[in-house]
Amino acid sequence: MDLNPHEGGIPLYKNYDILVNKTNRLPEDYVPPDLREVRIPFDAPPGDPKKQMREEAARAAEALFARAAASGITLYGISGYRSYERQAQIIADRLKETGPVHVGKYIAPAGGSEHQTGLSLDVSCEAAGLDLVDGFADTQEGRWLKRFAPLYGFILRYPRHKEEITGYAWEPWHIRYVTKPLSMYLTKTDLTLEEYHNLKTSISGNCQAADGDGVG
Repeated sequence: MDLNPHEGGIPLYKNYDILVNKTNRLPEDYVPPDLREVRIPFDAPPGDPKKQMREEAARAAEALFARAAASGITLYGISGYRSYERQAQIIADRLKETGPVHVGKYIAPAGGSEHQTGLSLDVSCEAAGLDLVDGFADTQEGRWLKRFAPLYGFILRYPRHKEEITGYAWEPWHIRYVTKPLSMYLTKTDLTLEEYHNLKTSISGNCQAADGDGVG
């Protein structure tokens, strides 16, 4: 399903809890209007688009990384914003390199990548070789990120043991900005963004049904 750029009269970029995955895809021409380069240590050359995030998410990432540095933790941004076209190219390259099984587990389809929202950031550290690997979770930096990211509005988007729900393998390096109230709620309840949206839909449906009781 392609997401409507003005769902409910609200532009996509206004929805910080927007659900983007294999079945909820962004339009090919969607580019967040408030992208800017994030001022954090980044394993990317100057001017690379992947150093960008949306304004509010960028400010939150800068605050998170500053807190980490003050605690003696050095984190590196690896990939932020990614266009529809760039995602399509990554898929084509990975299919040649690793095959469809790996791509299905780890690579989102074009339009289905959270990176296109400008709200996601892949993070690593020197102990993990600045790579996006499961071992990042066992580093001091990875443990710190899991603990403190929610305080700055980020969730670990693809948690362990939720693969069947999110559609992707565990990614301890991938954080997603959703605002602090929601990040704290999702962390406390151990809900994924998919489960949260299902819950919202269920509550909305029940309310509509209740509104109809006794009418007519």
